[in-house]
Amino acid sequence: MALAKQAKVLTDRQLKTLLTYCQTTRHPVRNTVVVLLSFKAGLRAGEIANLRWKHCLEGGGIAESLTITNDIAKGNSGGRCVPMHIDLRIALADLFMLSEQRGWLDPVITTERCRKGVGAQTITNWFHATYKTLGFSGCSSHSGRRTFITKAAKSCSLVGGSLKDVQELAGHSDLKTTARYINACENAQKELIRRL
Repeated sequence: MALAKQAKVLTDRQLKTLLTYCQTTRHPVRNTVVVLLSFKAGLRAGEIANLRWKHCLEGGGIAESLTITNDIAKGNSGGRCVPMHIDLRIALADLFMLSEQRGWLDPVITTERCRKGVGAQTITNWFHATYKTLGFSGCSSHSGRRTFITKAAKSCSLVGGSLKDVQELAGHSDLKTTARYINACENAQKELIRRL
């Protein structure tokens, strides 16, 4: 069963455009982190909003993995450990250095008005406004997560992984849920058949 009006999966070129756009905003580092948390770690808007430095730090520096605890995961059931992409680690390190609040329980994403953190709706609204500005139709705050899951699914066999690994990275309790996120590719299907 397909989800109604699924968020669009972005191409590599569109993601590059999105990241370039972040550099033109008033808060380029923070906005880059928001995008990378979605596209390179597969976080939901609520997880991005509720992320604290304790989820990102280890031994006084940026950890190699994000620790998504049950208290910030959807339905308190999607706790997981997500290895960090190098671009995300660098952006988080930059944001940490710029942040006035670096305590263990301080929020990673803040605004000038919300120093104690933002809500999921703020993240959702930011993505909506940004995609509208860029003319990316069919995109939402879930586009990054869908892109992450789709790309991970297409690459997992190349590294000896399986869809179970993608399911765990996504924090889904059921593989059927993960499967609904993945875009199919007709060319890939043809190539799979050719290789049989």
